[in-house]
Amino acid sequence: MTLQEIYDLAIEMGSKADPRGKEGVKKSLERAKKQFEELPEKKKAFFDKESLKNPYADSRILLGDSKTKVSKVIVGIDITTGEVVLTDRLNEKGKKIDLIIGHHPEGQALVALDEVMDVQVDVMANLGIPVNVAESLLHDRINQVRRGLSPANHFQSVDAARLLKIPLMCIHTIWDNMGHNFISNHLAKRKPETVGEVLEAIEEIPEFAEAKKTNSGPRVTAGSEKNRAGKVAITGFTGGTSGSKLIYERITNAGIGTIVEMHMPEQHYEEAKKHHLNVIVSGHMASDSLGANLFLDELEKRGVEVVPFSGLIRIKRTK
Repeated sequence: MTLQEIYDLAIEMGSKADPRGKEGVKKSLERAKKQFEELPEKKKAFFDKESLKNPYADSRILLGDSKTKVSKVIVGIDITTGEVVLTDRLNEKGKKIDLIIGHHPEGQALVALDEVMDVQVDVMANLGIPVNVAESLLHDRINQVRRGLSPANHFQSVDAARLLKIPLMCIHTIWDNMGHNFISNHLAKRKPETVGEVLEAIEEIPEFAEAKKTNSGPRVTAGSEKNRAGKVAITGFTGGTSGSKLIYERITNAGIGTIVEMHMPEQHYEEAKKHHLNVIVSGHMASDSLGANLFLDELEKRGVEVVPFSGLIRIKRTK
């Protein structure tokens, strides 16, 4: 495959799994087009034209010629300068790695992380929370994330890859969409009645079972395994990063009894607990690995060899 073909496959798969649905993704691209067309000519030069065909600002080819042939990729959750240097060392030893793929965004994809958080509005709307409420609560959080990203050294690992001439790509919300979709469908089929049964159902998924062996698997962090689960919702799997802590009251009001999130800041935990939600934190690396693996299986079907590292729990679902 070429670098461009891998990128295009990622966008296609992420769009199919998007909580907004096909129409929601289409509207997102239409809004980007309208925004571009309404810009003064002198500002169009600074517009990210990639957003006209890719609705995920945190998933990008960061470095490399799109026509580059890729036979082997090395894939990790976090790609720092250390991972780039390690890849170069492996190439020195004859591993012939053509591309680094990271999950968490770097470079311009990290700068734009707040732009994908709008996905969370649709996740909440799908749970029965009025869209105007979800949008209002998320707005302040988006601005907070944008301000928080400002001082970061966004291009550190990208610069390292540039100096070592190694193509680099990150695939973030795309994989999170896929993980969100997978675990939602899995729990819907199991129909768990207690919080403990929700936990057991999650642990049936190989990535989470593997993480449990190293004490990094799913845990009940609020409530009890004996509690009745009520309606179960996947609320913290996609949309860039943690949303507003104020959403948990609205989640309870929407009739949700148990939520599943990848990870949860302490302030969010306290708010969820205050509103009597049962909370299962599924584990960050296992959750990220789930979406990654669904994509990597497709790469391997197309003849691309995958080398996992940097936190990726590689589970294959294809023979």
